[in-house]
Amino acid sequence: MRLGIKAKQVAGVVSIVGAVVVGLSAIHLSSLARVQLHESHARGDLLAQSIFQLAREVVKGKPDPYAALRNDPGLRAIFQSALSSPGVTYAAIVDPQGVAVAHSDSSLEGRALPTRGDLDALLGRSALAQLGALYSDEGRDVEVRQPIFAGNTQFGTIRIGINTVLIRGDIEAALRPALITAVAALVVSVAIAMLLAQVMLRPIHVIRSGLTRLGRGEFGVKLDLPQQDEFGELGSFFNAVSAQLSADRTELAGQKTPLESAVEYLEDAVAIVNPDGELLFANPAMRAVFPPDPSGRPVDDLLPSEHPYRRLLEETLATRQSRGPLAVTLTSERGMAPPEGERLIMTHAIKDHHDHLVGVMLVARDLDYLSRVQSTIAYSRKLVALGRLSAGVAHEVKNPLNAMTIHLELLKQKLRGFASGGGAGGPTGAAYATASGAAAGVETCQAVDVSSAMEHLTVIANEIRRLDQVMQGFLKFTRPEDLRLQPMALQTLLKEVAPLVEPEAQKAGVELRVHCPAGLPDINGDPAMLKQVFLNLALNACQAMPNGGVLRIGCAPIGGRRVEISFEDTGTGIKPEHLQKIFDLYFTTKEHGSGIGLSMVYRIVQLHDGEIEVQSTFGHGSTFRLVLPQA
Repeated sequence: MRLGIKAKQVAGVVSIVGAVVVGLSAIHLSSLARVQLHESHARGDLLAQSIFQLAREVVKGKPDPYAALRNDPGLRAIFQSALSSPGVTYAAIVDPQGVAVAHSDSSLEGRALPTRGDLDALLGRSALAQLGALYSDEGRDVEVRQPIFAGNTQFGTIRIGINTVLIRGDIEAALRPALITAVAALVVSVAIAMLLAQVMLRPIHVIRSGLTRLGRGEFGVKLDLPQQDEFGELGSFFNAVSAQLSADRTELAGQKTPLESAVEYLEDAVAIVNPDGELLFANPAMRAVFPPDPSGRPVDDLLPSEHPYRRLLEETLATRQSRGPLAVTLTSERGMAPPEGERLIMTHAIKDHHDHLVGVMLVARDLDYLSRVQSTIAYSRKLVALGRLSAGVAHEVKNPLNAMTIHLELLKQKLRGFASGGGAGGPTGAAYATASGAAAGVETCQAVDVSSAMEHLTVIANEIRRLDQVMQGFLKFTRPEDLRLQPMALQTLLKEVAPLVEPEAQKAGVELRVHCPAGLPDINGDPAMLKQVFLNLALNACQAMPNGGVLRIGCAPIGGRRVEISFEDTGTGIKPEHLQKIFDLYFTTKEHGSGIGLSMVYRIVQLHDGEIEVQSTFGHGSTFRLVLPQA
């Protein structure tokens, strides 16, 4: 049986107290035994001296001293009174051969008495030997002996018998209060030990409670323990470990959520079953195969027996080995659940470090979807090539435009110079331009209206400039961008954008309201590009409120580890027929707009793996919502 720390501590204290009590009791018992033996010896010696004095008077002048001793009534009375002394069992006078001359039991007179232990010799032994003599057997007699001399000759011995059982009874009677005291001491020691254990083990209970809370998944568990002893140091170490675990769990949770999101949005159908064939997990692509609420149910109840998913799972559970990949075609025949199509299925046996099967993962890949993805990739490559070709064409067109602009300016300067040179019509009249006939050497003159020509040249210059702007926008839109993605705080970015928007807002009488909570998660983005996006959307909103209004910019976290940024205005709104075109390149409803701004916004959001949508009611305002992934 395992003992707790409290039980061990109580047992230890009680054992120590018990050992002390037993030791003291043994010492006390040996002292009592010695005292009782000395008292018994003193009583026996007193009796022996009394008998000796009387016997010496009795035998004086008697021809037969033994007969005199045997028949003396005084001596007989002393023998009888001796039996009433505590511990004394007999009194006798024996001759040198050990034959009883006179005895308290007259029937034993004339018989040889057996040899008994000498009490004087017992008193000379150690305390343990004395206790052993008293408790070694059921009891025996020891004697106090006093020799009797006639002149120089010993003619007899006085023997007083003392029984060890009676001495032992006296010892036990004297020992009873000590035993009661010892038991009381043990009881008190148990109570004190339990109280001390409760006080001493309180830090352990606090630590155990902290570990329990930590095991339940609580974050930032701290122990409040005094710092004066080792438990305080242990509490400080626990708090440090708890803080580290909390940080690790936070990091792990941040890693787990994207993994779960990836599995949820995975085009491959994924399912996990336990060794008993019960479904533990299925992502949305796999749940389309199962009936509603499939979790926890056996696969046998979820799929028909001929379904390839079920057959492959049963084979893996039976053999405990992975299977596949295997190409199958799902149809609606034989009661199979949709979706239909060609699938590449495989199973993975999940085992622990003891090579025991703990589950099976089924993966079904949609080959039709893969074909579509491959087609999309090929189409995207063609679009990339076409974009590069378009960029090259635009670049080549831009060079002639620059040359045309330069020569047009030169032509303007020559016309201005000719007009100022005082031709036939003067500076404001009709000027004369000369055309040289190089071959014929003949000069002809033709009247030209300089002011009318300058107007036409201005129109041509403006159109060339506009075409150049279009080409620049096209190049900027098609040129690959070098993204510098990094974790960034939306609150900081919007603080940088707001001062840039404020002058335009004040000019249009627009009230700017920015709400971005401090605890908002960081996003993953390019600061310069996103700053351009926010600035374009905010300026467009201000321009859509020529008569004033309110522009609200808000941020909030949403599901799937994403963040939403909204730009809501109370302006003129967008006509329904224009909503589908606002992100198209060069589409604009402004009088002097380029049609590039919103297209660039859309492109930058797509580069950030984000989403953008617009809701607008014509005459009441518009709301642009951007969704960007968290860092």
